[in-house]
Order: sequence, then structure tokens, then C-alpha cells
Amino acid sequence: MSRSTAEFAQTAIAAPGIQSVDWEQRVDFGRLRDHRLARARQALDASDLGALLVFETSNVRYLTSTHIGTWGYNKTERWALLTRTGEPWLWDFGSAAKNHRLYSPWLDPAHSRGGNTGLQGAIDPTSGLPAGAAQEVAAILREEGVADMPVGMDVTELPFLRALEAEGIEVRDGQSVMLDAREIKNTDEVLLLSQAASMVDGVYHDIYEALKPGVRESDIVGLATKRLFEMGSEQVEAINAIAGERCSPHPHVFSDRLIRPGDQAYFDIIHSYNGYRTCYYRTFAVGRASQAHRDAYAKARDLIDAAIDKVKPGVGTDEIARLWPEADEFGFSSEMEAFGLQFGHGLGLGLHERPIVSRLNSLEHPVEVKEGMVFALETFWPADDGHSAARIEEEVVVTADGCELLTLFPAEELVVANEY
Repeated sequence: MSRSTAEFAQTAIAAPGIQSVDWEQRVDFGRLRDHRLARARQALDASDLGALLVFETSNVRYLTSTHIGTWGYNKTERWALLTRTGEPWLWDFGSAAKNHRLYSPWLDPAHSRGGNTGLQGAIDPTSGLPAGAAQEVAAILREEGVADMPVGMDVTELPFLRALEAEGIEVRDGQSVMLDAREIKNTDEVLLLSQAASMVDGVYHDIYEALKPGVRESDIVGLATKRLFEMGSEQVEAINAIAGERCSPHPHVFSDRLIRPGDQAYFDIIHSYNGYRTCYYRTFAVGRASQAHRDAYAKARDLIDAAIDKVKPGVGTDEIARLWPEADEFGFSSEMEAFGLQFGHGLGLGLHERPIVSRLNSLEHPVEVKEGMVFALETFWPADDGHSAARIEEEVVVTADGCELLTLFPAEELVVANEY
């Protein structure tokens, strides 16, 4: 059954604000850095790897607690190394290396270096930059006693990969090891995720007030982006704004379409606060709602409520996925084509962390739900009018005996904005 408005969403998890204060315990960033490095070491020790060499931005941040702005996001122009025996190493974009030696005292200053593997081929590989970077890494592996062990990597450029192989380094998958480390969040990570979600709570109220005929989908994107940055967001990664006939099938991108009376419209707000991300859908009707709108919303709500009620430690992700309909029940030819609509995904420094919950992967390859995981659950249902649809998403923190919500903007029933 859908929750009634008398049973509105609440949570015991704080969203303490974006300032540090001396009169209340909030995020302890020293504890956060220690937790992340300890988790990475634990995952590395449990693997057959001698070191982790990472380029993906969230992995670099997880190991080194450094950030140089979203312009550098996943351009593979920064990388980090952690061996079984040493402290993290960081190769950075030009002057950022000197900046981190000055202002990031948790890093060994000698381990913060400038680096360059060729800017994704903009500097020709014949320049020797990939080979030079590989030689630096190989020297550290020898110094720290792990040169005879495989190195795990997440993503890289082919010239650098070939240069590592030329140094005699066996490269294996390191992304799985990093995601193993990142799947359990500590108190500080949960607080940062909660604060990020609370910012979106506020933006949804702004959208509720602004949603009326004559406003474009892109205007809502602009409004939400502005408000998030005003509230302290670090990055607005994406905002889906989908209305009217664009709702089904879900196009996953906003347009300049004008909102019209009687539209059903849904939005997804993806941003980060201190690196920690949201993925947070809400659906509205504009001015008035048809019975088809309300029926689709009730179905999406039932599907997400059933999933939330199932979440607790020890449950398999297959048990959650089985609660959701098969692809052909809501208009798709395969689970691959329907992927991402009845869906769950871990949240943290990355948008898609473990666990991933869907009928595509979870039925045959389930993952155990564990205390300390944080993930989003999202559902979709097409309306009988042939073009509208409802989309709902809730973020949950797995507790000892169930879960707590992070997403609190009203979603128990379809919200009608500027009702006539």
C-alpha cells in the first residue's frame, strides 16, 4: 500500500549544515580521511594486488582527499597510487601539486608530484610522457617492495597502459577493489550524503512553486542549478527535467519544451556536496492531475515502498529486484532496454557505486545488503494515456534492522503544483 500523507517521510539522520562550528559535532574530516584510506587498505590487502593505481576522479579523491574542481572530472589528468606497504602518492595537474604540498598536510609532501601522461593524446605519445610516468610508478613499486605483484587499475589511456606493460608491470582490474572499499559509509559520509539530499529537498520546494504553464524544462534546470550553488553545492552534475509527452519513454535529458496545463512532469537532481552525490527523482502534475497520472504514480509508489520495506542487512539484491515487474510488463522488450527504470544504485563519491539492484544483473548475481551501505531506489510507471509517466526515487541508509530515508520532499502521493 502507498503511504498516506499522515505517514509522511521522516528520518533520524542529521543534515547539520554546511558550516563547521565549535558547539556541535558535525562532519569530522580527519576521521573521514582516515576511514577512506583504511577501507582502501583493507580491500587491497584482501585482493591479490600489490598496489592500486587510479585515475577515476572519485577514486583519486577517496585515496588522497584532494579535489581541483569539476573541470578536471575524469579527464585522466590526475592519478594516485597506493601500495600495500606505503602511503598514498598523487600526481597532479601542474601547480596543483605544489598547492597540495602547502595545504593538504595529510599527504606526505614528497608524494605530491606534478604529472602528465599526454592529456588524452593532445600531447602525442611519442613525447615520452606516458613512458616517463610509467617509469616513476615502476620505481615506487620497486622501492615499496611490490614490483613482483599485479597492479590494479580503474581507467587509463592506452599509451600509458602499454608503457606500464613495457616496465614489466602486470595490470589487472582495480575498480572492483576500489568499489569494495567504498561500499560501506562511515558517519561522516552519511552526514555529507544527508546534507546533499537536504539541499535538494529545498530545491524541490522551489520547483513546486515555479512549475506552471509557460516555464520551460530548461528554466527549471537553471533555477535548480542556481539554488544548489547558492546553498553550497560543489557540482551540479545533471538535472533531468521531463514533461508531458516526453515522459514515456524516459529520454534522460531535458529540453526547451514549455510546461503546459495538465502535464505530468518529473525531475532528477544529481549534485555533490563535498564530493558526495544525490540522485533524487520527484514527479508532479501541473495545475491538475488526470486519473491516469494518479494511477501511474500510485503504481510507482507501491513498487518503491515494497523495495524500501525489504531493505535490511542480510537481504540479497535479488530479493529486492524480484519485487519489481519484468520489462514487458511496462512496455519494454528486454531487461537491458528497461535498465535504470526499476533500479537501485549505491551513492557516495560516485553516482553508481555498489550495490546495483535491477532485474538485469541482480537475479543471477545478487549482492548482500550490508549495514552502512547507502543507495538510491528508483521506480517508473507509464500512464494509461500513452505518454505520461511517474518516476520516484528515495535514498536510503542501511541500518542494523532496516533503513532510514535521506530524501524527504513529499512523495507519498502525487503532488499537484499550482493547482487550479
